[in-house]
Parts: sequence; C-alpha cells; structure tokens
Amino acid sequence: MKERVHEIVAGYESELIALRRDLHAQPEVAWSEYRSTQKIAHRLEAAGIRPQLLEGTGLVCEIGENPTVGLRADIDALPLPETTDLPYASTIPGAAHACGHDLHTAIALGAALTLKRMHDEGLYDGGTRVIFQPAEESQPGGALSILPQGVLDGLDEIYAVHCDPKEDVGTIGSRTGAITASSDAIKVTVRGGGGHTSRPHLTGDVVNALGQVIAQAGSILSRRVDLRYGVNLTWGMVRAGSAPNIIPADGVLRGTLRCLDMRGWDEAGEVIVPIIEEILAPLNVEVEVQHNRGLPPAVNAPGPTARIEAAARQVVGADHVVSTEQSMGGEDFAWFLQEVPGALIRLGTRTPNGRSYELHQGDAQFDERAIAIGAQVMTLTALAAER
Repeated sequence: MKERVHEIVAGYESELIALRRDLHAQPEVAWSEYRSTQKIAHRLEAAGIRPQLLEGTGLVCEIGENPTVGLRADIDALPLPETTDLPYASTIPGAAHACGHDLHTAIALGAALTLKRMHDEGLYDGGTRVIFQPAEESQPGGALSILPQGVLDGLDEIYAVHCDPKEDVGTIGSRTGAITASSDAIKVTVRGGGGHTSRPHLTGDVVNALGQVIAQAGSILSRRVDLRYGVNLTWGMVRAGSAPNIIPADGVLRGTLRCLDMRGWDEAGEVIVPIIEEILAPLNVEVEVQHNRGLPPAVNAPGPTARIEAAARQVVGADHVVSTEQSMGGEDFAWFLQEVPGALIRLGTRTPNGRSYELHQGDAQFDERAIAIGAQVMTLTALAAER
C-alpha cells in the first residue's frame, strides 16, 4: 500500500507544485479566498470528486461513503507584503503566503486525488472528508465559523499538517498533548482630559497610564495564575499623542494573551480585565478593556497522534520523525480538536543546510519537496484510520 501511495503522489507532484505556485502568486487573505476556492473545486471536479462549497469561501469534498476521517488544510494568506524575488512571488500588494497555507492546500488536494485514485482501483473502501478551510489567520478563526455548517459531522478523527521552516524537509515533528498555545487579543483604551505636560496633576495622564499597564500587567498576572500554565502577555502596539508637550486625551494599547494550558486559558481570562482596571484605578483616567477570546491550545489525542506518526515513519523513516516542542503560537485547528479527536504535525520545509525562515515574515520560503511528503503522510493516515 505504501508503495502505491508513493507512486500515485509522485505522478501528481509536479502538478501540485504548479498549483501551489499559482496560489502563492495570487494570495487571498481571510474570507476573501474566492479564487482559491474555485481553483480547488475545479481540480476536484476534473478528478470526479464533487466539491461542496461552504458559505462565503472554502469547501469540503468526500472520497468514499460515510466518511469517518477528516483531513484539513487552511487556504488563506496573510495581510503582509512579500519580499522574496521568487518567480512566483505574490502579485497582490500587501498579501503573501508567508505561513505555508499554499503548501497545506496542495498537500490536502494531493491526498484527495490519491485517495480517489485508490478508491477507483479498489484499494480503498473507506470514507474521508477533506476540508479546505478559510480564514485561519483571523480570530477566533475560520474553523470555529464553519463548524455550524456540519464539516465535522460523522467524523471520528481529524488530521492536519503545518509547515515548519526550522526543520529540514524530510523531517516531521509530532507530540501528544498540546502542540500550540491559546491566543487572545487584548485592547486597552484609556481616556483623560488631555493637557499640558507641565501640569500632569491637573489631568489624567494617558501616556503614563498606558506605561503602567505595560510595566505591571504581565508581572501581576504571573502572581495570579500558576506559572506552570505558561501564561504570556505581550504588548505589540501602543498609540497616544502627537507632540512632546501635550498630554493626549486618549490612547490605545493592544497585545496578545497566550497560555500553554486550557486551565490557564480559563483562569487568565477571568483575571486579566480586573488586573488592568486595578492598575489604572488611582490614575484619574477612564479605561475600557476589550478581551477577545481567540482560540484554545491545539491538543493532540494519543491514538490519532500515534497513527499519523506511524504513517510519517513509512514516508520519511523512523529517524526523521522527531518530538517537537509546544509552540506559543495559536492555530484554529484547535477548535476542530475540541470536537473530534485528532492530531496536528509539523512538516519540515527548510532546505538542508539552508536558511531557517520565520513564519509570518515577507521573506519566508519553503522547500516544495515537502508537498509530496505531506500528501503521502495524510493519505497513509486516512488509510490507517479506516482499518
């Protein structure tokens, strides 16, 4: 079975790379993936697979009857400019596939085409649903938004891959339990009367107030929530004022609250707003704190994790399936894992002896040999889950 999967995927490899490059050159950010959706749908139809369009963007397809296994790929790009000089670099200003979702899409399409071929050859009598999900890069994420459309109905397990540009192509990282962190958005708006910097005692000093939140909130949070939960509060944007001698009337602070543990996610969420309000209580300012619950940690279940690791060993060898660390980044596949047991693995995309790129940066590049590897792993996982 492994050999036949390899043969079929190898036959599709050049086409999958070409499709990936097409998507890469025409990136579409969250909830605008219309062209990508149609591109995938047309290829599925050509293979005799009926696509089911989701509301807005995204689609699902099924191979076989009564699917119990799900494979998921996210299809959206990021709202940032690409800075590579690749011949297939983004042609859309301010948009880029800098998180590898174009590879994820090609991998899932490759798995769907391979399973269909095996089904037609009488080698596969199970049922798999492939989900091409929109808007992973939004909060609380496209996964949560499409759940009411029944994308997980009837599934017993679900699987996904994510590019890892810090691991060589041909290496796969996996772990049981939480593999990503929760991710919430925090916005603090502070208002005072404004005034002259020579008389801060006569007004609410907005800049000082924002500075106090920046300096104190994380420290206080670490004394309210168990450190073992891995809670992290980091501010990414502060905006106030327009001149050095004017105390502004308002200012805004924005950041993220991340936790490695579900209990920490709940506990930190309960105390973060009161902490900020307590810090600012003596400072003669008005405060509004918006805490937007983003997404929970993605937690890999033991059985599915063992299954996808076994499939990965068939493709890359036992020595190249390694334990990976838990990331502080968020991944909305977590919402699916809240509903159905499954697993997310990390797929090495670094060219051996090459540069380690960072995700979410405009110069990110990925070794396209990972596409065939990912498609084989996903296909073999679906086959194993049906036995």
